[in-house]
Amino acid sequence: MRLVLPLLLLLPFGVQAQDVHVRVSHEVKTGIEGTTSFPTIQMAMDHHPFAGPGGRVYIEIAPGTYRERVIVTQNHPNITFIGMGKSPEDVVITNSLNAKQAGGTFFTETVEINGPGFEADNITFENSAGNTGQAVAVANRSDRSIFKHCRFLGHQDTLFADYGRQYYVDSYIEGGVDFIFGNATAVFDHVELHSNRPGFLTAQSRTSADQTTGYVILDSKVTSGIDHSEGSMSKGGIGLGRPWRPYSRVVYINTELPADVRPGGWDNWGKASNEQTAYYAESGSTGPGANPPARVPWSHQLTAAEAKRFLPTTFLRGKDRWNPEAEAKKLP
Repeated sequence: MRLVLPLLLLLPFGVQAQDVHVRVSHEVKTGIEGTTSFPTIQMAMDHHPFAGPGGRVYIEIAPGTYRERVIVTQNHPNITFIGMGKSPEDVVITNSLNAKQAGGTFFTETVEINGPGFEADNITFENSAGNTGQAVAVANRSDRSIFKHCRFLGHQDTLFADYGRQYYVDSYIEGGVDFIFGNATAVFDHVELHSNRPGFLTAQSRTSADQTTGYVILDSKVTSGIDHSEGSMSKGGIGLGRPWRPYSRVVYINTELPADVRPGGWDNWGKASNEQTAYYAESGSTGPGANPPARVPWSHQLTAAEAKRFLPTTFLRGKDRWNPEAEAKKLP
C-alpha cells in the first residue's frame, strides 16, 4: 500500500505565505547577507530574505537622509518601503544626477522600480540636480504599485510614471517641466502637484488609441511657486499637459487650479496633428485657473457621469480586478 503524505508535509519549510520585515538604519554599520538589518536601502534590496508565496517584504527605513541610488529589479515583487519617521520629510532617498552627466534622461533616476506590486509609504524621493535639465527622482515600471504619503522632488522629469497600473494617494509631487511623464495607467488621488517654474505638469506618452494608459488627477490641487517678483526672469505659466506621444491622455477631475495655469490649458507640442489624437479633459475644475471657455477647442469638458470611468476602481481595475483604494488602506 502506498503512503500518501499531506501536501503540507511535502512542501519545503518556509514556503507558506508569510511576510518578511527588514530594517534599514544608519546605525547599522555592516550588512551581512541573510540578516535583516542593513545600513543602506540598496544593500537591503540585494540581500533581504524572500517572503513566502503571497507574502510581502517590508523594508522599514529609519529616519535619515539616504544618499544612494536604489533599484528594485523585476525578480523582487511585492516590496514595501516604509518610512519610520513621523512624516515623509523624515526619510529622504536622494541623489543628484542629470541627463548630461548620466548620458541620457533614463539613467538619472534616484530610485528605479521594476518589480510588480511595489508600495511606498511616508518617504521622500528626490533628485537634487536642480534646474539643470532632465533629472528623474523615481522611474516607476511596477504594475499594481502604490505610493501613499510620499513626496517626489525635482525640476524637469521628476516622476517617470512609465508602465503598469499606478496609484498615488495623499502625496506631493514637485517639478517644473514635464514633471510627470511616461505611459503608465496612473491615478493621482488627493495629490498636490507643485510647479516650481513655468512649464507643463504632464507629458503622457500613450502611443495608440487602443491602449488603456493615461493619467488621471483626481480630487487634487495644483499649486504654483513661480516667481513673479520684479526683475524675475520667469516667463509663461503652467500648462496642464502636452503630448510626448500622439495619443497622450490626461484627465483632471475635481482639481483646484491656480491663477498661473495658462488659459488654453493644453499644448500640441508644436504639432497640429496631435490635436486629432491626444485626449485631454477636465471635469469639475475649481480655483482661479479653472477656465473652460478659454481652453483649447480640441480638449474636453466632462460631466460627472462621464468622468466616472476614470475613477481608480474602474480605470485601474484590469482583468485581475485590482482595487488600489482597498490596498492603499492597508498601508499605515
